[in-house]
Amino acid sequence: MAFRRLERKLRGLVGALLVIGAGMTAAAFFIPGQQADPSPALQAESTAPPLPLSGWTILVDAGHGGYDGGARARDSGMWEKHLNLAVARETEKTLAARGARVIMTRREDEDLCEEPRPAALTKKRQDMLNRVELAVQSSADMVLSIHMNEYRDRSQSGPQVFYRKGSEAGRLLAGAMQEALIHGLSPKKQRSALPGDYFILQLEVPSVLIECGFISNPAEEKLLLSPDYQAQLAEAIADGAESYVTLRPRSTSVPGGTPPAGAR
Repeated sequence: MAFRRLERKLRGLVGALLVIGAGMTAAAFFIPGQQADPSPALQAESTAPPLPLSGWTILVDAGHGGYDGGARARDSGMWEKHLNLAVARETEKTLAARGARVIMTRREDEDLCEEPRPAALTKKRQDMLNRVELAVQSSADMVLSIHMNEYRDRSQSGPQVFYRKGSEAGRLLAGAMQEALIHGLSPKKQRSALPGDYFILQLEVPSVLIECGFISNPAEEKLLLSPDYQAQLAEAIADGAESYVTLRPRSTSVPGGTPPAGAR
């Protein structure tokens, strides 16, 4: 009988110890103010490297617009302004996907003129001044102006990039952009980046004017009208911007020069 009483006491003692142990274990997981370690997925997200164009503000200028149609395709009759805008919109998406803050000079078929307009300013001059002012006000780190080329000799083809003479940063950006266009599009005619006398290139930040191809060339016109090719163009342009960023860190002190007198 005494043995059974002792056995019951021992069982009770063991049970109590088990209850206390379980309580201490639970308490270890619920200490006030203590948080569980983040999951591996969250840790990976927090340590993910920044996107290649993060921190860069890029102005994308769709050339012409509104009253100013630009050049006109020989076969389809399509105005340059519409093709410029289509490629600019695609470029906006590719740049944003790589982390850039993108500013567009226009999103619709419109010019940047204002009424009433000062008598001393032509529509074209005011339009170009407003594009430049938008780049300045947005603190753009880079300006990409999208255009289509045209020439009386219909055999001329191939994309070509222009920069302001005397701008080392512009020359570097143009070279990176030209190389990216050749690599991404494999054009029949491989051109070189050149200095150009265009109003949009007068900015102190690296700026380029991108002639995406010749709408006077029958084969290239068909390509430039294709949404798939326009998307391919946009990827190549984003590649060029990214390549430039790896070559030169963002800077507000870009070598200056005499602003050109011409306009595009």
